[in-house]
Amino acid sequence: MYAMRRAFSAGAAAVLLLIGAGAASAGVDGGGGDGGGIGGRGVDAGNVAGIAPEADVAHHGRVSLTGGRIAISMTTLNHGPSDLAGVTVRLTLSVPPAGTPKLPRGCLRAAERELLCATGTLPADGPGRTLGLELGTAGSPHEVVLHVATAWNGGASDRNPENDEHRVLVPATGDPYIF
Repeated sequence: MYAMRRAFSAGAAAVLLLIGAGAASAGVDGGGGDGGGIGGRGVDAGNVAGIAPEADVAHHGRVSLTGGRIAISMTTLNHGPSDLAGVTVRLTLSVPPAGTPKLPRGCLRAAERELLCATGTLPADGPGRTLGLELGTAGSPHEVVLHVATAWNGGASDRNPENDEHRVLVPATGDPYIF
C-alpha cells in the first residue's frame, strides 16, 4: 500500500510541476494575455539561442517546534537576473507529519516525510512568495531536522546555490530558528 501511495505521490508531483510551468507560460500569472509570462515578456525572455537563463533562487524563513507541532514560514525569492515561471521547493522532515496534513494551495505530500510546494512566477528582484504551514508530528519529538531545497527552478542556472538549500535543527523549545 505504501508503494502505491509513493508511486501516486511521485506522479502527482510530476503533474504539479508540469501544471505550474504550463500555467505560467499560458499567461495565468496576470501577464494580461499579451503573450503570457511576466509582464508580457514571456517566461523565456532570458533564454537566448538555447542558453539557459540565469537566476538566483533563495529561501529564507523560520521554523519552530512545540507540543508536537512544527510551524514553518518561508519566503522564496529570485535575485535575478532572469524571471522564473516558477520554483518548486522540497521540504523534508526528520519525522513524519501526523495523519493527513492540511497543506496550503500548491503543496503536496511527495513521500512520508517530504512535501513539494510550487511558488508560481518569481520575477527577478521582485517580491518573493511566502509559504506558511503548521504540521502535527508523530508523537512529541524533542527535536526535528528540516531540510529545505530547490527541487526545480525552471532549468535556470544558479551561480549561488548555497542560499537555496538549508538544514535546520529545531529543538522543541517553541523558539523560532532562522534560516
